Amino acid sequence: MSEIKLKPECVFNCFAQVNTVPRPSKREERMIEFLMNFGKSLGLETLRDEAGNVLIRKDATPGMENRRTLVLQSHMDMVCEKNADVHFDFDKDAIQTHVDGEWMKARGTTLGADDGIGVAMEMAVLQSTDIKHGPLECLFTRDEETGLTGAEGLEAGFMKGDLLVNLDSEDEGEIFVSCAGGCRTFVEMDYKPEALPHGMFAFSLAIKGLQGGHSGDDIDKKRANANKLLTRFLYMTMKKYDLRLLDIQAGGLHNAIPREARCVCAVPMKDKEQIRVDWNLFSADVQEEYSVTEPGMEFLLESCEPAVEAMDQATSCRLITALQAVDNGVFAMCQDIAMVETSSNLASIHMRPERRVVEINSSQRSSIYSARVNMANTVAAAFELAGARVEIGEGYPGWKMNPKSEILRIAVEQYVRLFGKEPKVRGIHAGLECGLFSEKYPGMDMISVGPTLRGVHSPDERLLIPTVQMVWDHLLAIMENVPEK
Repeated sequence: MSEIKLKPECVFNCFAQVNTVPRPSKREERMIEFLMNFGKSLGLETLRDEAGNVLIRKDATPGMENRRTLVLQSHMDMVCEKNADVHFDFDKDAIQTHVDGEWMKARGTTLGADDGIGVAMEMAVLQSTDIKHGPLECLFTRDEETGLTGAEGLEAGFMKGDLLVNLDSEDEGEIFVSCAGGCRTFVEMDYKPEALPHGMFAFSLAIKGLQGGHSGDDIDKKRANANKLLTRFLYMTMKKYDLRLLDIQAGGLHNAIPREARCVCAVPMKDKEQIRVDWNLFSADVQEEYSVTEPGMEFLLESCEPAVEAMDQATSCRLITALQAVDNGVFAMCQDIAMVETSSNLASIHMRPERRVVEINSSQRSSIYSARVNMANTVAAAFELAGARVEIGEGYPGWKMNPKSEILRIAVEQYVRLFGKEPKVRGIHAGLECGLFSEKYPGMDMISVGPTLRGVHSPDERLLIPTVQMVWDHLLAIMENVPEK
C-alpha cells in the first residue's frame, strides 16, 4: 500500500497501521492496547472504561478554546470473513490490501474499512499539528459488530462533548440522522442420531460465490441468502424422496447475508441420478432468478462416503420445514420515506454432533420498536411450531432524527460550500451506535458520515478511494465551524 499515492496520505497511513493489528469482534485487546499507546505517545489524555472503550482527548487549537466540545467516534472491531480457499488467521495476520482502479480491496478477506477507516481518520486528527478545531474527544468503541456491547457498556459521563460525528457510514454524500434498532433470535433444536439405512447414496450440496453483504444496509438489494436457497432445495427434495440429513453447516455471522452454505444428505441409490437432474434444474432456475444480482453464484453436488448415522428423520423434517417457512429479507417498507422499515436475516445453521443439536441464528431490524418485536416473534413462531427452543435477545434501540440538529445544519452548510451540491439527509436500516448513545446521553446532537464502502461484512468489501478525501475535507470543515459554547 505504501508504494501507491493515496490521498489523504495521513489517513491512509493510519489505516495501514490499523490493518496490522488483529481486531476481531470480542477479541479487541491488541487494538485497545494499540490505541492506548497511540494516545499516550502523543501526550494526550487517554482513558479506557470498564467496557474496553478508549477515549482520547485533545485540547483546542489556539483561538478555538471557546468552541463546544466535539466527539469523533468509530468502532475498533471488524467483521472477520474470508473466502473458503483463503488461508488467513484473523487473530494473527495483518490484512493484505491492494488497489484496483479507484477501489481498495483485501486479498480474499474483509478489508476492515468498516470501521477501520473511521479509526484512521480519528488518529490522523489526533496526531495533526495544522488542523483547526475546538476541544476534541475521540471515542473508539469495541464490539460494535456482534452486539454493540462497547456502546451499551459505555460509562455515563465518559464523554464530555455534546456534539458527535459518527464515522461509520458507507455512502459519501449522505448524512445519516437516524437508524434502525435490532435484535437477534437464537434457536436450538435437539435431534437423535439414527442409523443410516443400507443402500443409500450420500452426497454433499454446496452453494457459494454469492455477494452476501450487510444484513441491514444490503437487505433490499435482492441478494440471495445461501441458507434459504439450500433449505429450499432440501424442502422440495424431502417431498419426493426418502431424504436423510447427515450434516448442515451454512452461513456465518449474524449481521452478514450468508454467502455460502453446505450440507451432506443421502437418498436411496435408485434416486441417485434423479437427484443430480433435480439439482441441475434447481440451479438453473435460481440462476435465472438472480441473474442480475448474483452473477458469480455456484452450485456443487459431489458424491461422498456415507456416514454411519444421520439426523433422525422426524427432526430433519421439522427442521427443514421450519427453515422453508421462516421469514427472510424485507418484511415492510417505511410509510413516509423510501427506506426499509423491518427485515429479518437467516444468518446461520450449524449442526453440532457433539451436542446433538442444531443451532440457528437470525437477526431482525426495524425503525419501529413494535414492528421489530413482531418480526422477531414471527421468526420465533416458525421454529416453536417445529418444537425448537427459541430465545430472543434484548437488542439495541434505534436512533430518532433530531429536527433541530445544530451539527446537521453545520454539516449540510459545509458540504454545499465544499462541493456545490446538497448532501442527502437520510436514515439507515443498519444499526448504528448512535441509538445507544442517545439513551445514555439524551442531549447529544449527532450525525453519521463516512466514505463509500461496498460489500461490507464479506470478502468483497471495498473502499472507494476518492471519497476518503471528500469525507476528510468535510470533516475538517465541520470541526472548524463548531459553534461557540
